[in-house]
Amino acid sequence: MKRMAPVAVVYFCYGWTLWLFLSWIPQYFLHNYQMNLKNSAVFASGVFFAGVVGDWLGGWLTDWLLHRTGNLTKSRSIMVVVCNLATLASLLPILFVHDVTVAAVCLSLGFFFAEMTIGPMWAIPMDIAPKYSGTASGMMNTGSALAAIISPVVGGWIIDRTGNWDYPFIGSMGLMLAGALLAFTMKPQQKF
Repeated sequence: MKRMAPVAVVYFCYGWTLWLFLSWIPQYFLHNYQMNLKNSAVFASGVFFAGVVGDWLGGWLTDWLLHRTGNLTKSRSIMVVVCNLATLASLLPILFVHDVTVAAVCLSLGFFFAEMTIGPMWAIPMDIAPKYSGTASGMMNTGSALAAIISPVVGGWIIDRTGNWDYPFIGSMGLMLAGALLAFTMKPQQKF
């Protein structure tokens, strides 16, 4: 099952960003833009709703690409590469423009593209190990579970130490780039 190692690492990179969003986005709006709790929740809800749409669209698009091209690499790995890079590009403006509307749009787009990877990523274990897809999926999800443990703690520590909300996002952008590069090593077309 060593073919699952790159998949787990790519899913760790995605998971890091997911858990940064889930743990810190409401606090980001509350503290970085001095919002009240109600408005912070409204802005955070918009970001999370964009992720829900990305979940659905990513699943639909990976199936559509597979049926159109018959190519697992394009419909799975390349789609993850594109979505990771789109996430990174969507988050970049928040480092340079300190405006709550720009931040809300950029974070919504970032979470939308990050969540578009869910469909292809969860299809890959079934592609690689169709007779052992539960085990393969569990191996992949270990990457995100580790990120769930580490990301919120590290993000909070960085914010506490520096007072800068940009640094955790810079780390996520770096991991999205690493995930995009490592996605080229995933081989959904090679069955176990």
